[in-house]
Amino acid sequence: MLHALVVSAVLLAALKPATGAALQARAAKHVTLDVVNAKLAPDGFSRSTVVVNGQYPGPPILLTKGDSLSVTVNNRLTDPTMRRSTSLDLDGLFSTTSELYDEGSSFVTQCPIGPNASYTYNHGPIDQAGSFWYHSQLSIQYIDGFRGPLIVYDPEDPHKALYDVDDLTTIIQMGDWWHNTTLSPTMLPQYEATGIIPVSDSSTVNGVARYNGGPAVPWSVVNVVAGKRYRLRLINESARNVVTFNIEGHSLNIIEADGGNLVPHTVNALDMLAGQRYSVVVTANQPVANYWIQTPFVGGSAANNLNQNASLARAILRYAGAPIADPTTPMSAGPFTGSLVEADLAPLVPQAAPPADVNMTLDLEVIAGQAIWTVNGVSFLPPKTPTLMQVLEGASTEADFNVTENTFVFPPNKTIQFTFPPNDDDDAHPLHMHGQNFWLVKPNTTDVINTVNPIKRDTAAAGANGMILRFSTDKPGPFHFHCHIFWHYQAGLATVLLNNANATRAEVHPTPAWEALCPAYSALPADLQ
Repeated sequence: MLHALVVSAVLLAALKPATGAALQARAAKHVTLDVVNAKLAPDGFSRSTVVVNGQYPGPPILLTKGDSLSVTVNNRLTDPTMRRSTSLDLDGLFSTTSELYDEGSSFVTQCPIGPNASYTYNHGPIDQAGSFWYHSQLSIQYIDGFRGPLIVYDPEDPHKALYDVDDLTTIIQMGDWWHNTTLSPTMLPQYEATGIIPVSDSSTVNGVARYNGGPAVPWSVVNVVAGKRYRLRLINESARNVVTFNIEGHSLNIIEADGGNLVPHTVNALDMLAGQRYSVVVTANQPVANYWIQTPFVGGSAANNLNQNASLARAILRYAGAPIADPTTPMSAGPFTGSLVEADLAPLVPQAAPPADVNMTLDLEVIAGQAIWTVNGVSFLPPKTPTLMQVLEGASTEADFNVTENTFVFPPNKTIQFTFPPNDDDDAHPLHMHGQNFWLVKPNTTDVINTVNPIKRDTAAAGANGMILRFSTDKPGPFHFHCHIFWHYQAGLATVLLNNANATRAEVHPTPAWEALCPAYSALPADLQ
């Protein structure tokens, strides 16, 4: 279940309409996240977790466009079988230049936060709105439960006339779930040795799941009133799984992707890769009853984990006046007709992708039989000294970094085009860009190149049909660019994009707290890192 995050009183006011002038004067929102180990059983199987404030998913962070955000992370991890350091990534939020180091990418923009330590991240004023999320960016730690929603409401939302309800009850989070409590120390090395990614036991919807042979955990329920229109904010918080979202008997009117407003586009179902977000408007226009919210997933062969059953990934849409009961229709895992084709999406405000100044081809390859992924022949290894620290100390060219850091250096105010050739492996890689979004010039779902009005987002698939994207280097700093299948990320499928090293040194101003992170982390024994 979702629980409101305990924050300063002004956060509650963030959900109230405000004028443009009021947005400029909004006070900072102060949030405290206590990262702890807790025994939880989202699907009925009890295990130790790494979670925020003792709950999974983590408590919502709710903001209004124009807010500044201050997040204090208190590391209270004690379980010796799990990673005890941590970090925070506010996924999809763009950091301001002077606070660039607060983006939370371990070993790119900061060192991790050790146990019994605290660190405060500062962002804003936030000139974005939409559906985002937060998670640990250390190793594969967020698989253990450190993940939750971050919503930025827009009082002047151009789609406001399309829906009646947009609140805590309409946030829908999906996430893969493993029973094994030693994912980082045992399953990650096993994956690295064999190349076989562990298969999740179940897939949660708002923190609830079932698995083969497990207890009948009560389904998560989304309550609606006949005749009303609901903005559902869908977030795929998986570390691997591709989720298909469908509501029995109801159409989905897509209005947002990764924080970008879209021309409304109606489908019956949509596929979501790890890290992707959509807002859809659903009208409660069917007879009063209970309907399945179906979220079947793909993420490895179920033969490798007999607990897994994709048809058990679901929740209930319950109309007011309907009995407290399961829907009477059979549980299905699809396929569904009328599914989204990403290439059919268009931005609400058309914007042409600027002509490319620099063209690069990025080949994604895996070494057969091993968990070693490469980008243009290089498997990413996190540096001991974070990229940003190296830049502040003078690093400016690609030769200044170790080859295994896979750092691409770009001049300022240019447009870069990345072309991803078709790959023949089984996964569509959800490539995620930190700190900025990109023009999706050719999605994986089409052969057509669209430079006239492509959508902009921060996570998209490089798969069997290839992909082309463009982005601007108008914001200085190092930005992580990686696969959001975190098993692949840990196996080397990542790069760092360094824009304008000189401006980074001139405009980024580290605090003593940031400078203290690396010495403190380096001094920790290995079992506390």
